[in-house]
Amino acid sequence: MSQEKVDRYKQDKANRKQIMRKQKMKGVVRKAVVSLAALALVGWLGYSAWETYNSNRVRPVAEVNYDSVSNYLNTLSASETE
Repeated sequence: MSQEKVDRYKQDKANRKQIMRKQKMKGVVRKAVVSLAALALVGWLGYSAWETYNSNRVRPVAEVNYDSVSNYLNTLSASETE
């Protein structure tokens, strides 16, 4: 081995703990980012499926009879004109 390789090996050996720590941190960060992206994708797919399911359902229609309210308002306005 040349002297350059020997020096580089000694330097790598001296900094091995720091290098390993950096590699582990990069791995943890990579896993966290991939997990968040996967979670966002699953959430988005679930929300889209739920919206599709709800949009295809028949919604009940309620009819409201406002005759009593209209009559009451008419009596109020009739009493005000007197």
